[in-house]
Amino acid sequence: MFGIQQAQKCRINEHRAFTGWLILFLLLHAPTMAATELDEQIEELSAEVAGHSARVFALEQKLLHPANTRLAVFLTLQSREALDLDSVELFLNGQPVASHLYTERERSSLERGGVQQLFTGNLQNGEHELKTVITARAANDDFVRRESVHHFRKRPGALRLQMSLEARAPDYEPRVSFVEWK
Repeated sequence: MFGIQQAQKCRINEHRAFTGWLILFLLLHAPTMAATELDEQIEELSAEVAGHSARVFALEQKLLHPANTRLAVFLTLQSREALDLDSVELFLNGQPVASHLYTERERSSLERGGVQQLFTGNLQNGEHELKTVITARAANDDFVRRESVHHFRKRPGALRLQMSLEARAPDYEPRVSFVEWK
């Protein structure tokens, strides 16, 4: 009888030792298992947030910048040596929308045939007025400031206007012309 009790105590001790090792194992590995699960949840949430962000951006573009109300105005120089462009101001329906002072680098880029985007915005369909004020030095060293007004009709869809500047000898008077890009 005495031997049986010792065998039971031994099994109880083995069971306690196994339970102790199991608890120790779980305590050591539980943080890594929880961290792995947490990392997976963070990745899932990040992907979900990225998806929502893309949908919000698309909705914002659709509501704030619809393609059918877009207006863009571009500037080109036709007579490249006749004008030393200083500044350009744009007014849309009497409201200032763009103003630009030119650096030497920007002037040389335009003189080499560059195209500058002066304005991009949204505009309702209908009749509108675009006024431009140009200040420049002509080839005959006269300082000139000219205003030009262009009336146009905005229809559904994007509208792109090219504003071309030219000045020809002998008077070097700046002339502004507008062309609608298709």
